[in-house]
Amino acid sequence: MVNFNGALLSSDATILTHNNRGLKYGDALFETVRCVNGTVFFWEDHYFRLMASMRILRMEIPMEFTLEFLEGEIQRTVQKNGLEDDPARVRLTVFRNDGGLYSPDTNQVSYLIEATHMEAPFYLINEGSYEVELFKDFYINKDMLSNLKTSNKIINVVASVYAKENGYDNCLLINTEKQVVEAINGNLFVVHGNTLKTAPLADGCLDGIIRKKVMEIITTTDGLELKEESISPFELQKADELFVTNSVQGIVSVRKYRKKEYGNEKAKMLLGKLNAKARLG
Repeated sequence: MVNFNGALLSSDATILTHNNRGLKYGDALFETVRCVNGTVFFWEDHYFRLMASMRILRMEIPMEFTLEFLEGEIQRTVQKNGLEDDPARVRLTVFRNDGGLYSPDTNQVSYLIEATHMEAPFYLINEGSYEVELFKDFYINKDMLSNLKTSNKIINVVASVYAKENGYDNCLLINTEKQVVEAINGNLFVVHGNTLKTAPLADGCLDGIIRKKVMEIITTTDGLELKEESISPFELQKADELFVTNSVQGIVSVRKYRKKEYGNEKAKMLLGKLNAKARLG
């Protein structure tokens, strides 16, 4: 079952038309969240990111789009799919309503909520192989639109195809100044000893929720130092660890990049603290 503007419909129901602006122009935003036993992990952060993104894209925010309303609609969708006692992956998509060409006829929006089953209730560290490579065919722009979680993700799609064709688990994306920005599906952290570095938003990376949470953990953990600085491709092979953060998997350790193999000591420690944060809400 999916939730379209509050109506719970069969997942194979005809909902969107050929005039959908998300389809035609990528005029849409989305949030992917983890929901466990009816609790939406870090929901407040996701909600406020969505509201800020809607304002930037000049979408009209409906009066009913409160923190509590959207959380309730997510929980209702999860329950209708029989997942109220299980971990679920939820996607909330908001798109401008049909009409117009590049210039929309309206700034009013609709929403769609989907929920699918997940195996683990909390974030787990990956211990197996996980190899990445730089994706250099196309570049991310250094601007605020790159910080938003929009449906304009064609670079990520093409990079995913490249990774699959070449046997990589993920790719690292670079911006127009050849700085490493993020992975296909999350933000990147580079570990040198006790210093952990991630790209600044000004470089064009996603304003990730788990990025934010991991940064908070680092700054409040004795002995660790956080740097929010540009990442050069040359420093990747000098790092002790690389890991990717996102809302569904939490922290994913990179185990190999070219000839360099990495450990995951800091990633495991941070993952434990991230799970504790998620439990506290």
